[in-house]
Amino acid sequence: MEMLNNKFITIKTDIEEAPHESMFEIKTQTLPPLDEHDVLVKCLYVSIDPYQINRMKSRSSSQNSVAAASKITPGMTINCLGLGRVVASNHPDYQKNDIVHGTINWAEYTIVKTQDMLKKLDTIEFPLSYYVGIFGFSGLTAYGGFFKICKPKKEDKVFVSAAAGSVGNLVGQYAKLFGCYVVGCAGTKQKVNFLKEKLGFDEAFNYKEETDLNSTLQRYFPDGIDIYFDNVGGEMLEAVVANMNAFGRIAACGVLSGYTNSKKHIALSMVDVVYKRIMIHGFLATDFTSNDFNDFMSVTKDYVRAGKLSVPEDISFGIETIPSAFVGLFRGDNVGKKIVQIAKE
Repeated sequence: MEMLNNKFITIKTDIEEAPHESMFEIKTQTLPPLDEHDVLVKCLYVSIDPYQINRMKSRSSSQNSVAAASKITPGMTINCLGLGRVVASNHPDYQKNDIVHGTINWAEYTIVKTQDMLKKLDTIEFPLSYYVGIFGFSGLTAYGGFFKICKPKKEDKVFVSAAAGSVGNLVGQYAKLFGCYVVGCAGTKQKVNFLKEKLGFDEAFNYKEETDLNSTLQRYFPDGIDIYFDNVGGEMLEAVVANMNAFGRIAACGVLSGYTNSKKHIALSMVDVVYKRIMIHGFLATDFTSNDFNDFMSVTKDYVRAGKLSVPEDISFGIETIPSAFVGLFRGDNVGKKIVQIAKE
């Protein structure tokens, strides 16, 4: 294999609060020769996800949870879910030009040494970007969190925060297809309209325009909330608990309000939690079993084929756009799944 120069994105220093583009840089390294069983992947699409901010901090309790959440040291490559094309392989299961998805880097190329981190696409029925979003961790998180954690019943009243994001938009769509009443919140009028007009949410509101979240939720849920899919935590979670029905279920997926503000703390009404018997369940996509994954893929692909699921994607092009794409997550720039296409297919 000829020597390749590889551009990759890294952080300059630990990032403790809100990220800025200036905190990132593009570095170049010469790739070493492949060892036995190594696979060299040309990166085509990479996932941009807010949880990565916790990996960039000097310390976060999340860094000791699972390998995918481990700390990123300034200067090192940043791994993520992505998709690419094999350009060289010393592994018998992977051949040149195979399309693979799994753990790769925010980089032009990735040398993959642990092949259980890769999965080969045998058929290309859908756009390749779908395997980074709706058929990746975003889709599995939405499907597993809603069906396996929340265990919905027909006509349940469901609330989704950050509902125009990569996970929230799918939760709302799954819930509507299942037969629930669904309300979402987002941060702009355009996103609110998108939820109602494009995705079929029953109602949606702009949380930035609301001065009293408790009253807002009472307005949209006069009979209480049965399921809350939480992507933000913070004051919204407090207000939801106050408006939940007995035996309500909360899938705690993300804490976007707290990722960039370490001083923000909330005080849930534990009286409500106890006496309403509210279930609050934190979870990660990696918690779900292979059977859960197969169920998710079968159902979701059928929905997409039938045109029942919309697949909103926000795709930037070029490795140099990764920092702005990532920072934009915390400004609420994206609608749907944020992805960077590093190279043409």
